[in-house]
Amino acid sequence: MTLPPGLLISAPASGTGKTTVMLGLLRALCEDGLAVQPFKSGPDYIDPAFHRAASGRASFNLDSWAMGPGLIARLAGEAAGADLVLAEGSMGLFDGVAFAGAAGHGSSAELARRMGWPVVLVLDVGGQAQSAAATALGFARMDPALPFAGVILNRVASARHERLIRLGMEAAGLRVLGALPRRGDLKLPERHLGLVQAAEHPDLEAAIGAYAAFLRAHVDLGALKALAVGGGLPGADVPEGGLPRPPAQRIALAQDAAFSFTYPHLLAGWRAAGAEVIPFSPLADEAPDAGADLVWLPGGYPELHAGRIAAAARFMAGLRAHAATRPVHGECGGYMVLGQALIDAGGVSHPMAGLLGLVTSYEKRRLHLGYRLARLVAPMPGLAVGARARGHEFHYSTILDQPDPPLAEVTDAEGDAVAETGSRRGSVTGTFFHLIAEDPA
Repeated sequence: MTLPPGLLISAPASGTGKTTVMLGLLRALCEDGLAVQPFKSGPDYIDPAFHRAASGRASFNLDSWAMGPGLIARLAGEAAGADLVLAEGSMGLFDGVAFAGAAGHGSSAELARRMGWPVVLVLDVGGQAQSAAATALGFARMDPALPFAGVILNRVASARHERLIRLGMEAAGLRVLGALPRRGDLKLPERHLGLVQAAEHPDLEAAIGAYAAFLRAHVDLGALKALAVGGGLPGADVPEGGLPRPPAQRIALAQDAAFSFTYPHLLAGWRAAGAEVIPFSPLADEAPDAGADLVWLPGGYPELHAGRIAAAARFMAGLRAHAATRPVHGECGGYMVLGQALIDAGGVSHPMAGLLGLVTSYEKRRLHLGYRLARLVAPMPGLAVGARARGHEFHYSTILDQPDPPLAEVTDAEGDAVAETGSRRGSVTGTFFHLIAEDPA
């Protein structure tokens, strides 16, 4: 299989505006009649929903630490039939972990190099002029094997400011593909785990349309398209491995503003393998489907809705009735809801399902962030004892009590043990890490 031409949109760091640029480019190019396939580098479950809204195509994560070459190739194959690929990087271009995982260190540069996608660097030029070229030149030359297309200048203060920056870029031999004037009204709203979710944005369609008009006015779309590179699909001849099989035939999946952190490739893989996914909303006090074989509570923001969840009598009754005879699994926020209590930011303790003894507190906030490698010491839906799973953890809530037996032995990307082992009680299991893939080893 041959991939359509592609580019990777990255930046020196988080917070530079690359997601706004990505969404604007996706929509503008789609408005020009192109079928554009989006991807997200690394472990992010929020951005793909924005990509889908902007492009009309499902966006998939490509993660070189958690996924082997065969799985990356399979997911990249979703670009079949598209005219162009746009992938959005995570964090800074070269940011990854110290020790290689399934296929690498997890950096956006690694993915761009693997797929042959030239990098477009979104550069926040606030507070500097010609010196911005030194930063860009360092990124362009850091890895001679990395294809580099050019830069999009962001937050340009004036025409004079742009002129000075362009002089520096010209002296450094770097191509400027666009210059975006400083505009505070085009920033996406955020909260403690990143962007506010796409489904919660007050007027997402209008916002994306505004981004597209802004990018169209200030970026050379023709040059961008001409710089995209396609080619073969690396890893297509490697056994796929890694995509977890469906954990049940009929899966009741919590889906609403409190439970939305699901990786698109997992749901697509479950459905492709013949599983039926039946969504329900705990916030609407809906019980899981009584005929489901499994209830799966994904992560999200239960700490922001703890009172409503605690008061959702039909949901709680249905969840407990299911757990009496069939398995239930929760990830991160879903794991917290399976516990005994959740303490919110104001220090109020809300009773949860009580299917596990876990007590968590959002009042006592501490960042827990990073890749996780887990070896199961007990089974969970879809994975047997001894199976090794790769995932990612990102939350601020702290465990106050976890009296149940651990579900897994869990380490970070450097092999150091972490305290969040998950837990189990009867047919109920939960983890603080979000499953991405089985370890292909």
